Amino acid sequence: MPVPSEQGVHRRALLRDHAYESLRDAIVEGTLEPGERLRDSELEGWLGVSRTPIREALLRLERARLVVATPGRATIVAPVDLESTIDSQQVAAAMHELAARLATPLLAGEDLARLEEANARFAGALDRADVPSAIAADDHFHQVFVARCGNAVVPEVLERVVPVLRRVERMRFASFAGRDSVDQHAAIISAARAGDAERAAQLSLENWLSLRYTFAD
Repeated sequence: MPVPSEQGVHRRALLRDHAYESLRDAIVEGTLEPGERLRDSELEGWLGVSRTPIREALLRLERARLVVATPGRATIVAPVDLESTIDSQQVAAAMHELAARLATPLLAGEDLARLEEANARFAGALDRADVPSAIAADDHFHQVFVARCGNAVVPEVLERVVPVLRRVERMRFASFAGRDSVDQHAAIISAARAGDAERAAQLSLENWLSLRYTFAD
C-alpha cells in the first residue's frame, strides 16, 4: 500500500500523551484541585502544546473520571467522590488479583527480590511521610506481578482506572492506616515465594480493597 499522505502522526501522538500524563499527574498530586476550571488557553501556555492534543488529553481524562466536562460551559477537575473511587477500586482489585494469580507460577528469584526491595522502600517512605515515594514504591511492588502475568489487557485496564485511586491513596498513605499495606505486601510475598498463586491472588485483592477504609475513618 502507498505511504499515507498525512504527516507528523507520531509527533502528535507524543504531544497528546505528554499532555495527558502532565494533566493526570497534576490532578493526582493535587496541583490541580477538585473543582478547578481547566481553560484551554491556560493549559496551552503551561504545557506548550496546541489545543488539539489538550482536547484529546481532556477526553481521556474524562473517560478516566478525572475531569468533568459540561458541553458549552466548562471543564473542571472532578471531585473525589465515593462512587467513582469504588468503581475504579473494584476493577483495579480484580486486575491485580488476576495478575498475581497468573504471575506467581512464573516468578523468578529476581522478581521476589524486587518485591522485597519495593516493600522496603514503601515502608521507609511511609516512615518519612514521603507520600509520592510511597506511591511510587507501591506501584513498583504491584508492577512485578503485572509485568510477569502475560496478559496484555491487564496493564491497559489499570492505566485507565488507577489514577482515580491515586488521589485517595495520597490521603491513605499520609495517615497511619497506610502502614497496614506494608504487612499486606509481606504476606503477598510469602505466598508468592511459596508458589501459592491462589493465596497471592486473594491477598492482592484484599490489599486493593482495603482502600475503602479511607472513607470510613
